[in-house]
Amino acid sequence: MEAATAPEVASGSKPKVKEAIPADAEQPRAPPGQGAGCPTPQLLPPTEEHPKIWLPRALRQTYIRKVGDTVNLLIPFQGKPKPQVTWTHDGCALDTSRVSVRNGERDSILFIREAQRADSERPGPPQSIKLVDVWGFSATLEWTPPQDTGNTALLGYTVQKADTKSGLWFTVLERYHRTSCIVSDLIIGNSYAFRVFAENQCGLSETAPITADLAHIQKAATIYKTKGFAQRDFSEAPKFTQPLADCTTVTGYDTQLFCCVRASPRPKIIWLKNKMDIQGDPKYRALTHLGICSLEIRKPGPFDGGIYTCKAVNPLGEASVDCRVDVKAPN
Repeated sequence: MEAATAPEVASGSKPKVKEAIPADAEQPRAPPGQGAGCPTPQLLPPTEEHPKIWLPRALRQTYIRKVGDTVNLLIPFQGKPKPQVTWTHDGCALDTSRVSVRNGERDSILFIREAQRADSERPGPPQSIKLVDVWGFSATLEWTPPQDTGNTALLGYTVQKADTKSGLWFTVLERYHRTSCIVSDLIIGNSYAFRVFAENQCGLSETAPITADLAHIQKAATIYKTKGFAQRDFSEAPKFTQPLADCTTVTGYDTQLFCCVRASPRPKIIWLKNKMDIQGDPKYRALTHLGICSLEIRKPGPFDGGIYTCKAVNPLGEASVDCRVDVKAPN
């Protein structure tokens, strides 16, 4: 038998011809599980996903670096379509001369070659401060914590005072942890204002609230009470504390006699010569001052010698002293 070289055609039938398909053309494939005669599937729109940030555990608390250290932060994220990532500092754009940012498909990297203090955030000021009381040399203050702590724990508060005369602020408390305090050692006669700063590791708050009322340090009224005491009676009878002294003088030379007496009330002084009152005699001059009694004998002669007596008399009594005076002729 010979092999057939041409298609055989049965009697009464027509030949069927298939359309030629290029060899390099792709044949359409049905999806798995879908046979011939199944309807063609429709294409679904791409799914959308809200952006999410996966914050690393190390950044879930305060991230602390010293000035001059390198800062390299990698923050993973996800979202469809790819979200736009923006870094800000205190709500402002970054300084691209110092800070670089690289955004990838699934993460964003912030790189700071040398950290500066300005890269951190200071706390906000305390919300209010109130002068509660003033007494003596002290004043009591109260305030409320700041709303913004700068994303880190507060180290405390700094309390300052200023008197209205100078207007200069002086620190009285630093890194104080309570929200009330007593300021002491205020000066009498001055009026004071107070303010409070909040402080964290980045420094003090930019501003500070000031007390609306002034603390006036007034001088306390002093009442002096005199104690009763018995009036001392200084009255006494005359008493000579210094007697007269005997003396010898020369004819023609003035001579003075002295003595001292104590008495209260003031005594009357009487001078006598040989028991005779010589008051009013121009030859004699008698003086009394602060209890010192003196008698001047002017140019005595031979007849002026004798016994001279000084007598003191007051309502409580009397006393007397005497002396002898000799008058000699010059040689």
